[in-house]
Amino acid sequence: MRFSDDIAHHVPFLRRYARALTGSQAQGDAYVRATLEAILQSPSFIRGLTPRVALYRVFHIIWSGTHSPATLRAELLQTNRDHFVDRIGAMSLTRREALLLTAMEDFSPSEAAAILGISRHQITEIVEDAIGDLVAPTPASVLIIEDEPMVSMDLANIVEEMGHSVAAVAATHRQAIAATNQSALDLVLADIQLADGGSGIETVNNILHGADVPVVFITAHSERLLTGEGAEPIFLVPKPFATRSVKVAIGQALLLAEDHATPHKYETRSAAP
Repeated sequence: MRFSDDIAHHVPFLRRYARALTGSQAQGDAYVRATLEAILQSPSFIRGLTPRVALYRVFHIIWSGTHSPATLRAELLQTNRDHFVDRIGAMSLTRREALLLTAMEDFSPSEAAAILGISRHQITEIVEDAIGDLVAPTPASVLIIEDEPMVSMDLANIVEEMGHSVAAVAATHRQAIAATNQSALDLVLADIQLADGGSGIETVNNILHGADVPVVFITAHSERLLTGEGAEPIFLVPKPFATRSVKVAIGQALLLAEDHATPHKYETRSAAP
């Protein structure tokens, strides 16, 4: 496999990371395009690095170069969302990147250190500090849409460990819609295949018609949501999942919820061959 082919293989996952970091599909994709252009124009950027680490390293250089803490704070202040500004101020950009790289993108501490240009020891300290930043100021009400009982129990335990409450656990489309009508929700955790043969994506789209609520998809079929076409979820955790990955997705989804509108629709397509 050529180096360019290997880079291309990792682009959908970089797009996932970019969405989680920016909270926006459009902004995330813009930074990914800038990353690929930089690699084409200056191949020396990636010398001595594996394709995946190189891709994320160049993204970090571009992202951090345009988003210093002062710049980001100024941009957010213009949106008049003081709560989000306060929360983002508590979690520095480096902390957020280190947390997402290790917990959601599954980079080793050494790889994350190479991407961020810091030491492995610093990564360990930063990630531990960032985990503490995920504690929400107020408990959230969470709907779990999952048809596997053991998985839903694991997710419920994670939600409660974080100080949140489980509004309901739904295994079918009908149960999920009923739960939405009965409770005010702050977050939805959803699989894309349901017990009745229904689609979790369709169910989430129906929920979003009546509620502006962040969604974290947790699925073994992540390729169906990483097509590069149509609206894609900001947060996507593949199965089998690690507890820390789910906690990070929940924490980041709630953190960004007040600053970014929920996508109106998610689409599913077959993975490219």
